[in-house]
Amino acid sequence: MDNRTNLDDYLAGLGISDADENAPPLPVPDAALTAAPALEAGHEDPRTVLERFVKGLIARVDPGLSYTIREVEEAFEVELNGEHAAQLAGRDGRTLGAIEVIAYTVLAKQAGRADLRVRVDMGGYRKRQADTLAKLAERLAVQVAKSGEAHELQPMPAADRRIIHMTLKENPDVISESVGEGASRRLIIRPRHG
Repeated sequence: MDNRTNLDDYLAGLGISDADENAPPLPVPDAALTAAPALEAGHEDPRTVLERFVKGLIARVDPGLSYTIREVEEAFEVELNGEHAAQLAGRDGRTLGAIEVIAYTVLAKQAGRADLRVRVDMGGYRKRQADTLAKLAERLAVQVAKSGEAHELQPMPAADRRIIHMTLKENPDVISESVGEGASRRLIIRPRHG
C-alpha cells in the first residue's frame, strides 16, 4: 500500500521539495570536487545535481533502469534504459517531457543554471520518434513537390518541428515554416518554387 499522502512525499529526494532542503547532501567523489568549475555561492555542480535527480527518479519509478548522462553543447542528454524503459516514456512522450521540465527546474534551482537544457530519452523512444518524423517529412516533401500544394501539419512541440525543419533544410523542392503561437504552433511544408 502506498503511504505517500502529498506531493512533497512523492518529490522527496528528487531535489525539488522543501524536505530536500534539510536532507544531507549526497557524497561527491574527490575527483569531482577538483574538476568542478567555479560555481556561484550556494549552487552545486549541474552534473551532480542532475545525477542526484536521475538516481532519485529511478529509485521511485523503476530501480531496474540504468542511465547515462552526456553533456552536449549547452544541454545534458539523459538516456534511461531497462526492460520497461520504453513503456515509461508515456503517451506521445509526455512523461519524458514532464521529466525534462522537472529536471530543468531542479538545475535552475540548485545549480543556478537556467541556461542548461535537459533532454531525456527512455529506451530509445526519442530516437524512434525522430526517425518517424524524418520519414514523414520526406514523404510529405515528395507529395508537396508533386502536387505543388502546401501541406499543413497538426500542432506539435518545438522539438518535433525542429526535426522536420532539419530534415527538409537541404531539400531543393520544398521549404518548411512554423506558424501560429504557443500550443497551436504548427508546421507548413510549401513548394520551394512557384
